[in-house]
Amino acid sequence: MASKVKNVYVCSECGYESAKWFGCCPGCNEWNTMSEVIKSSESSRKTSAVQRSVLSSDVRRINEITCDGEIRYTTGLNELDRVLGGGIVKGSLVLLSGDPGIGKSTILLQICQYLGKTLKILYVSGEESAHQIKLRAERLGVDTDNLFVFCETDVQIISEYMRSSAPDLVIIDSIQTMNFTELNSSLGSVAQVRECTNCLMQAAKSLNIPTIVVGHVNKDGNIAGPKVLEHIVDAVLYFEGERHLSYRILRAVKNRYGSTNEIGVFEMKDDGLSEVENPSQMMISGRPKNTSGSCVACLMEGSRPILAEVQALVTSSGFGNPRRMANGFDYNRLSMLLAVLEKRAGYFYGNTDVYINVVGGLKLYEPASDLSVALALISSLKDEPIRDDVIAFGEIGLGGEIRSIGSCEQRIKEAARLGFNKCIVPYHNYKNLNEKIKSLVEVVPVRTIRAAFETGV
Repeated sequence: MASKVKNVYVCSECGYESAKWFGCCPGCNEWNTMSEVIKSSESSRKTSAVQRSVLSSDVRRINEITCDGEIRYTTGLNELDRVLGGGIVKGSLVLLSGDPGIGKSTILLQICQYLGKTLKILYVSGEESAHQIKLRAERLGVDTDNLFVFCETDVQIISEYMRSSAPDLVIIDSIQTMNFTELNSSLGSVAQVRECTNCLMQAAKSLNIPTIVVGHVNKDGNIAGPKVLEHIVDAVLYFEGERHLSYRILRAVKNRYGSTNEIGVFEMKDDGLSEVENPSQMMISGRPKNTSGSCVACLMEGSRPILAEVQALVTSSGFGNPRRMANGFDYNRLSMLLAVLEKRAGYFYGNTDVYINVVGGLKLYEPASDLSVALALISSLKDEPIRDDVIAFGEIGLGGEIRSIGSCEQRIKEAARLGFNKCIVPYHNYKNLNEKIKSLVEVVPVRTIRAAFETGV
């Protein structure tokens, strides 16, 4: 007899289950986190001897398992392949998320043109009609004969069609429009998103068909739906960037088949997304000459060093409480740097408004950008420009010291490649550099913030 299906309420934060709905979760005391999900009753615990023998045959030593069958499909976009770890793995489930209009559907249609040369692609759309997809495909120059458009929202029908047609790649746009008919809840709800993703995951794994799922984000910038959605898939990719800016950054926050430290940089044009092969040159292009409050930083995105211009503006405050704003830099870290500059270096910002901006839409997460931000702040305060051929990187401690950072050699090589003549580095990093690296540019070791600024002007 088939097991009965019942509905329960599960907290999306802690996983607490209940037969009835609560406004406040009894497990974690979070509000509005209880969502309806489907749960099957437990089947009989008895297992026949035949079933036990089948289960035992699936247990193997790890040395007996081979990885020779792993197949990766290159997408034709090197930046996307870099983020995926070398391409799309056969049988994988990839979640692509980002703000509305950021370019998710655009990049998926673009890779269909390249993959369609050798693969059969099924494009499932729950948001657009076939006519709308055709219009966008013509604009992007997608005319492959191996691209099949299926406008359907029932995830069970989609799974059955995957089994009958056996495509080489499936694209679901988007998971929030999919519907699981056995669940009586609205489209896009937590329960619907979770069950639809589970159904697609089972089809992708059993048929060994790579599947790319488009996911929307909520007003907080997180993927709409339960956190378990990110646990189900093999890779989670985020599109970052402002809609009014032409540059887009693709970042992996989870990847079972590659590194999560790599990023891909794209530029939105009239004919779709194009790759930016030299992001550093793009980020510092158009930099003003002999202007105070500007310094170049170098951040590491995986194995790739990227240069970014940090701009600072320090003005007299007309209010009792000075204003502090940071775009692309952590606000709390800015407050800490201002306190260190006042206490340890003698630069006072108590009666000034301070603004920090990272050009190009990049975000400086790592502490190695502290020295560049501090030099830009001092330069704007004293109205003395940092030399155009100077780059600085280093972490600033609460004692005002310049602490060592990682990947110093890669940063110096990138700076030398783009024409910088002087690199200001922490003293402890300078001791470990070989003579070949020191011969590329003038490398100046510093111990304090004041010494770094005097070297850079």
